[in-house]
Amino acid sequence: MRSNLIAILLLLFTFTVKAQVDTTEVVIDSVAVDTLDFDDEVEMVGDNVITNTSSLKLFFEKLSLMEQQKAGKVNIVHIGDSHIQADLMTNYIRKRLQEMYGNGGGGFTFPHQLAKTNGSYNTRFTSNASWQVRRVIYPVEAGMEVGLSGIVLKTREDFAVELNVRDSAYDFNTIKIITPGNEPDFDVATSSKTIVLESTVPKKVTHRIKSGEVLGSIADKYNVSVTQLKKMNGLKTDRIRAGKTLKIPTGEMQKREVRRSEFIPLALQSDSLSHYYHSSTALDKIYLLPNKGQKEYSLSGLVLENDAPGLLYHAIGVNGAKASDYNKYPLFFKQLPALQPDLVVISLGTNESFDKTGAEGFLIQLNQFISSVKAECPDACILVMTPPPSLFRRKYPNTIAAAYAKSIAEQEAEKNYATWDMYTEMGGLYGVPRNAKRGIIGGDRVHYTKDGYEKQGRLFSEAFVKAYDNFKTNRDK
Repeated sequence: MRSNLIAILLLLFTFTVKAQVDTTEVVIDSVAVDTLDFDDEVEMVGDNVITNTSSLKLFFEKLSLMEQQKAGKVNIVHIGDSHIQADLMTNYIRKRLQEMYGNGGGGFTFPHQLAKTNGSYNTRFTSNASWQVRRVIYPVEAGMEVGLSGIVLKTREDFAVELNVRDSAYDFNTIKIITPGNEPDFDVATSSKTIVLESTVPKKVTHRIKSGEVLGSIADKYNVSVTQLKKMNGLKTDRIRAGKTLKIPTGEMQKREVRRSEFIPLALQSDSLSHYYHSSTALDKIYLLPNKGQKEYSLSGLVLENDAPGLLYHAIGVNGAKASDYNKYPLFFKQLPALQPDLVVISLGTNESFDKTGAEGFLIQLNQFISSVKAECPDACILVMTPPPSLFRRKYPNTIAAAYAKSIAEQEAEKNYATWDMYTEMGGLYGVPRNAKRGIIGGDRVHYTKDGYEKQGRLFSEAFVKAYDNFKTNRDK
């Protein structure tokens, strides 16, 4: 009973302190939190609603118009950290919303495999070249312009990159290539042409030695000399062994075919934001090739779309990323219009909390991020997800993330964005032990399991649909 009282007091203290997060952390460290009695019957459960939905009016109107006209695309861009890079939560949301509002394509993708890191299951990339890599989490480096993916790939080598779509639901008709400065660094090819070259070469004849045979009898059989036989096979004596094979010299010639593959580049079109190729038939494979007119090649990302009307759910995440990391790379925001975002969803805060950044400092960077998005995409609506619950050192509740969740909601009206409180929906301050028992959070008590991320995706999808249905109901009154 006493330990439960401590837990309740600690929870109240967390939500009455806004900026003094470091003090809260000291208190947490002095309490044996892992010995508290967690009552499985008492659990923080939210209403699973998106708040300040009036800020999403323009987005909901675009979605409704697409539904009515059964034409066009609506774009949602979800930006975050490692919770997003793996594309587990976001892939669930993508599929759920596309089931309801139409599948416009796979959306944004990036060759994470070539950057030697994890990425979406839906696409697979292979290449014969090595690539330089730079991520937003590192300091700015001259010549390495990090853009829309939060990661840049760069090489001077000759290369071929093969893109394979693993999920047939995301076969595509259009591929858009996004590069720093919209440079024409890449060509594309849908397949390779096999070229057959013919030549004449000496005919190969062999003889398997039988028991009792000698070099002389074999030479007589093929009308060659013993000396020729020995030279052809590198023999220094006349001794041979049954079962071995001899090469027989011959003056005869035979035809030989040499086959090699040659990529046939396709005509690319361009606009101010990307270079793109459109196919009249759906594709599940394509090759990126070097534009021979360029000396070096940098890739910021790709977009895959089909010809059907519907929703695109673009996921962009970088392991370890914070809002301040994105903020130091202006190209990230300058390339964002290439995705034509109608709604930008922001999922940041976990890494800031582990840096022990106070809520006030976090909000400064978050608001700068939002301002940069609005500057480049003024018609895009904004939705901020609070970070999920986690533990410090796998033992102590992350009260800093709790402070972020409270502060995000407090300023939503002033900053004109909507909020979805994932922190509360996933159990709140003391939700991690329960999530661990249910197998939905990983051993580090920070990252979630596939089931955990899919639960987050399901909850958000439900809240999204509820908010949109409420919009349509109230609009029609």
